[in-house]
Amino acid sequence: MNQLAPAERLLIGLGVQDPVDIDLDAIAWTVGVKVKYAPLDNCEARIVGTADRAIVTIREDATPGRRRFSLGHELGHWHHDRGKCLVCGSDEIGNPLANNSERAADRYAADLLMPRFLFDPAVRAAGKVNFAMFRNVAKTFNTSVTAAAIRVVEGKRVPAMLVCHGAGGRKWFVRSQMIDDRWFPQEQLSADSPAFDVQFGGKPEINLPMKIGADAWFDRHDASWYEVREQSIRVPGNETLTLLLFDDDRMHAR
Repeated sequence: MNQLAPAERLLIGLGVQDPVDIDLDAIAWTVGVKVKYAPLDNCEARIVGTADRAIVTIREDATPGRRRFSLGHELGHWHHDRGKCLVCGSDEIGNPLANNSERAADRYAADLLMPRFLFDPAVRAAGKVNFAMFRNVAKTFNTSVTAAAIRVVEGKRVPAMLVCHGAGGRKWFVRSQMIDDRWFPQEQLSADSPAFDVQFGGKPEINLPMKIGADAWFDRHDASWYEVREQSIRVPGNETLTLLLFDDDRMHAR
């Protein structure tokens, strides 16, 4: 087994052997954190604590998957940033472009909700990588589709990239460790990409990944030499989430 992250060590210490055992409220109690669900304005969650006790408040009208990730995120702050009073907005939780403290809290949340010792075997058993698979894995681990997709793509199983766009352009992206980092997605969606019609044309989501020229996504002199497979869905916040699969091993990291 690979070296365990702190959140994974916590889960093993509590005897967690199945995704259904990941009861975040109970886990929070074991580390001295009381959890409340209440209306919050302009933020998703906040934590206030002393030396060994804290109270986390989670926005009660968020989706169940969002509430769970927000709680995992705040427990990450409790692990990494104890002694601080922190308020986390919607653009900080689950945002790969957030500052180092927020990204560390996100990693803790991902390790807590989707520990690799349970998650990776579930992904291997789930079949082909696409949004149907992401949805199945998200259901198993009681997370959002976005959180499950990021966890899959950031692993070493598949050469893929996940890109999120809003009406104003690219919001964030993550790539697999298998992809060469010279492949950096364009800021704006190309009209040649099916994702453009999903974001701006009201087109239904794409059921399966489809081939498209890589130059629709990447502004490189050699992009037209390659193809990728693309699948896009709508996600909350008037955003489009796109999976790009890199089947051509010339695009892989060396």
